[in-house]
Amino acid sequence: MSTRASQILRPRRFFYGYWIVAFTFLCLLISIGCGSFIYSLFVQSLQSVLGWSRGEIMVGFTIFFVMMGVASLPVGRLVDKRGAKLVIVLGAIVMGLGFVLLSVMSQLYLFYLGYVLVGTGAAGIGSVPCSAVVSNWFKKKRGLAVGLMSSGIGAGGVVMAPVAGYLIEMLGWRGAYFSMAVIVWLSIIPLALLTVRTRPAEMGLHPDGAPVAEAPPEFRPGTSAGLTLRQAAAASAFWLLAVSYLFGNFSSMGGLQSQGPNLIDLGFRTEAAAVALGAIGFGSGVGKFIFGWLCDKMSARYASAIGLSLQASGLIVVLQVDSSSSMAIIWTYSLLMGFGAGSWLPTVSMLTSNSFGLAHYGSIFGMISLLLNLGTATGPLVAGMLYDSMGTYHWAFVLFAALYAISLPAVLLVRRPKSFTPA
Repeated sequence: MSTRASQILRPRRFFYGYWIVAFTFLCLLISIGCGSFIYSLFVQSLQSVLGWSRGEIMVGFTIFFVMMGVASLPVGRLVDKRGAKLVIVLGAIVMGLGFVLLSVMSQLYLFYLGYVLVGTGAAGIGSVPCSAVVSNWFKKKRGLAVGLMSSGIGAGGVVMAPVAGYLIEMLGWRGAYFSMAVIVWLSIIPLALLTVRTRPAEMGLHPDGAPVAEAPPEFRPGTSAGLTLRQAAAASAFWLLAVSYLFGNFSSMGGLQSQGPNLIDLGFRTEAAAVALGAIGFGSGVGKFIFGWLCDKMSARYASAIGLSLQASGLIVVLQVDSSSSMAIIWTYSLLMGFGAGSWLPTVSMLTSNSFGLAHYGSIFGMISLLLNLGTATGPLVAGMLYDSMGTYHWAFVLFAALYAISLPAVLLVRRPKSFTPA
């Protein structure tokens, strides 16, 4: 039997890149699930036991996202220089230490310091290293792979919120915080050491499992195409991306975090607000997968524009909601907003790799993540300030809808810089 015939008859091995996708899915589930989705579950306990106001406690939520953004740039640089395995392990260690501090603190400044550590660590196991690794392992199906990875964010709410609620009931808030540290350490560190390979060449493999002769030149050992962060920052595409996702995430998170209180203010029961938030989470999880798939079928900037249009449409719907509105209108808003919000990570990852290459993806995506996380952190804060001054969320929703009129055309104008020609 010829060598070629034996290769055809031999069963094809499971491509290792899918193990990378599974692990990065877990990383996002833990980083966002433990860092963001469970945050509000501790508010009442902290307020009643330590006597802090709701406003003082919610500052920690802003600190979490600000630190995720601030840490994204050094995390990206370290991924480019030392690989993702070291970054993810260090990120898990730091995030866990933050939860340990939260479990023993009694003063407000230590609470804030705890979330400085949690946010910094979450950046180390979050979207920057995860999207860098998955982008290296896939070419033809990169959008789908990034979409599957991104679905871990939505899964974080589905899995970690009930887990944290159970732990608070059984162990109290201090025990629950300490349990979060144990969960982060045991779920991430051993698997990172065993699983993570930043590039398929480290295992003698190629993206998509292609044989060496079929592997794109930029993925072959010893070659790498792409701009540096300095070169990327000199291109209009970089700043168009930054503006689009900064305003988009500002409006998205501001709208999402304001939806529950707005419905309750209008006279809806808390259960109705919870159902609306659940629909947003469901739509976001499905959206991440669908938009990742779309990025393989069309230009990522068009996929992003669709997602932003859905979010803007959702806000236009919510502006029509009043105390007499039916749940059908609320469901319409929630699904539009949630599904559209699911577009951000798959599309920004694909736009970054397609526009600037993979050679310095970590540094470039880290800088973009810094800016978009600042939008994520400040959107709910601005909504709260507008509510305090006007007694309604109406004008916050108007502001968020207006900002989509900037973010949508900005992303459509993104073009690959002439200085970068893929190998």
